[in-house]
Amino acid sequence: MSDVSTRPKGKRKTSLTLDAGALDDAKALGVNVSEVCNHALTQAIKSAARAQWIEENREAFALQAEWRERNPLPFADSRVGFEP
Repeated sequence: MSDVSTRPKGKRKTSLTLDAGALDDAKALGVNVSEVCNHALTQAIKSAARAQWIEENREAFALQAEWRERNPLPFADSRVGFEP
């Protein structure tokens, strides 16, 4: 996975194909289509990066869960008001 934080900042022109009706409505309402697309792309990148990180670390999560089953927290049975 490339490190998004090291990429150069700034804007770059690109070409998108969007639904004509949605684009007309956005323009009529004064919606900044570029900003909406940029925000949606940023959110999609965060989601994809998180999913990739989870997949890359799936084995470590499984090993950690296995270790916790074999090594319960000390005094876990005396905790009050907590139900996992």
